[in-house]
Amino acid sequence: MIALSLAEIAATLGGELRLAGTDTADTVVDGIVDTDSRVMAPGTVFVAKPGAETDGHNFVGSAVEAGAVLAIVERPVDEQVTQIVVPDAVAALADLAREVVARVRAGGELKIVGITGSNGKTTTKNFLARILADEGPTVAPINSYNNEVGAPVTMLRITHDTRYLVSEFGADAPGSIARLAGLVEPDIAVVLMVGMAHAGGFGGIEATAKAKSELVAAARPNGTAVLNLDDSRVAAMSALAETRGMRVVGFGQTEAAEVRAHDIAVSASGTSCVIEVAGERTPLHLRVLGAHHVNNALAAIAAAGVLGVAPADAIARLETLEIAERWRMQPLGSDRVRIINDAYNASPDSMAAALRTLAQITAPHERTVAVLGAMSELGETAGEEHDRIGLLAVRLNIQRIVVVGPEARRLYLSAVGEGSWDSEAVHLPDQDAAFEYLRTELRDGDRVLVKSSNSVGLRHLGDRLGELFS
Repeated sequence: MIALSLAEIAATLGGELRLAGTDTADTVVDGIVDTDSRVMAPGTVFVAKPGAETDGHNFVGSAVEAGAVLAIVERPVDEQVTQIVVPDAVAALADLAREVVARVRAGGELKIVGITGSNGKTTTKNFLARILADEGPTVAPINSYNNEVGAPVTMLRITHDTRYLVSEFGADAPGSIARLAGLVEPDIAVVLMVGMAHAGGFGGIEATAKAKSELVAAARPNGTAVLNLDDSRVAAMSALAETRGMRVVGFGQTEAAEVRAHDIAVSASGTSCVIEVAGERTPLHLRVLGAHHVNNALAAIAAAGVLGVAPADAIARLETLEIAERWRMQPLGSDRVRIINDAYNASPDSMAAALRTLAQITAPHERTVAVLGAMSELGETAGEEHDRIGLLAVRLNIQRIVVVGPEARRLYLSAVGEGSWDSEAVHLPDQDAAFEYLRTELRDGDRVLVKSSNSVGLRHLGDRLGELFS
């Protein structure tokens, strides 16, 4: 965080400053700000966020022991540390982020890119951050810090030297993106796709599209909207962008896109294509598995281009990345048994893309194995969407379908009903049962996809299998 006095922070938050030790209102704080006491270090600021299961106020002491010099709290705590008492700690975190970003923006060259979409946000964020890191100091979220806590925490990591802030915006309800993006008013709004992820929480895909469009509405007037023209709902956001005086840069495989991909090929070593920008064609070989990551790369190249990065430079930097993110199409195991751990999250779109990738990268003499768990937050469409994935797995000729957990049983029944029998599809109650089954079932030449929503936790099963067969 930039250096601010305790008085300035208290005024920004509208909170009551309670000094401790030798602190005065003029004492300056410039450490990181976080809600996790485990990441505290000397000079940091701890935000005591109350929660349904744990209350941050119970961890102020641990934060102070680790070096925190300021606690933002909703009620005073009995600890020897300066405190600012506020009505709402999460709202205070947002207020502080808004103030810090505004100060840095006013005094420097900070450019802000906001990214949203039903799938691909974290991968695109990592792609773009890698490209921009060679241009100047860049701040981007850790993992998927894209919610009401993670987004402001990331924003607060900027300093006066930061040139680029890449923000990832998720949504758990209508208005979420508007609130988060409104803290910073991005110069560039990137919208990747509108899919069924979280559709249950929004009331359908059209409501999801409206929620994603909040990023375009929150961006700076006369800024730039980078839109996926392969997705009709995203392409329709061009009209909103134009009403706000924004430039529109389209990406995708359609002829109308300014940043396009041709000749996409997927293999066990990665994903290749040819990138076309302004008539110039440049080959790209991503070490990241999956054709669906090509559009994420296009989005990153397009956004970087708006910021003045030449396509050839952006492509060269993307080719240095080995994985998009841990637990996202992450290769584990060995050439003998290759594990693809893609179980950080799952939606119908990403599940289908991962299954197609598994089929594409498996040679005729090798065997495909899909270890699948439930997709969450699909609402009333959950049964139908799990049916579709079961059908797809069989139609792609996935040779072993291992379904884990009671919530995914319908996927298993769909696969059996489509014609998967004689132990080609099995249903197991939990991760431990799946691990015991797979440790004896897997054999040389197997290519294994592990895929589920984050809440199911199959990413840990993927890690165990990767270690077992490394």
